[in-house]
Amino acid sequence: MKKRISLLAVLLALVFALSGCSESSEADYDKETLISQADALISSFSQMSSEELDAFKDVNELQLNLTLLQSGFNVDAANFTTMIDAWEAGVEECGDYVEHDDFKVEESSGSIMLTSDAKYKDRDAEITIEFSEDSKMLSFTASAKYTMGEILKKAGLNTVLGMGTVFVVLIFISFIISLFGLIGKTQRKKTEPKQAEVLNHPEPEETEASEETAEDLTDDLELAAVITAAIAASEGTSTDGFVVRSIKKRRKTVSGNRRKQI
Repeated sequence: MKKRISLLAVLLALVFALSGCSESSEADYDKETLISQADALISSFSQMSSEELDAFKDVNELQLNLTLLQSGFNVDAANFTTMIDAWEAGVEECGDYVEHDDFKVEESSGSIMLTSDAKYKDRDAEITIEFSEDSKMLSFTASAKYTMGEILKKAGLNTVLGMGTVFVVLIFISFIISLFGLIGKTQRKKTEPKQAEVLNHPEPEETEASEETAEDLTDDLELAAVITAAIAASEGTSTDGFVVRSIKKRRKTVSGNRRKQI
């Protein structure tokens, strides 16, 4: 029984040993080669002028890949031109390159990151160069280091610019809203003269009709008063108890006229 347990322990130890060997072989890469590649890249960029660096962007991609292969750089043409842009941006922000410290190698999400503190003419920066698992160079970045005072100053400027932009937009919106009132006043000025002309010059037909109606009402009232007075005189009473509801004119017939003539 003890022999079986000891054999099982030996087998488990061999399995763990083999798995450890396989994991180390999968993540196996030459750190010194990556560091030498990074140092060579920085050295080449620092010795070239901006015109010489920009000349690489005008070269055909196939020709640039051959040039990089002959130079010993394990990098694609597209990534190389992107790294040139990042280098120029770092020089523009931090000044001319001076030197950098030793690289630190770290593995991060399927890639290998080389980082180093670099010194530039105006300010320090952190250089990061990314490699793939097959030791191919992928990217280059130079992140400037700012003091706390510079960070707060930059944040304050961004805040002022943001608030200024908001105020300008609000003023512009209020100006547009004020134009609506001017448009309303302009429309009123255009419609008021037309309304005044209509009021000052009424249609003659309507005026004449109203005058005729007023005259008819006056004649009817006078006639009603005369009839009421005549009836009251004949009856020997006052006019308070009489109300004339309607007045109708009676047409004279031909027979009536003839009887009067006879």
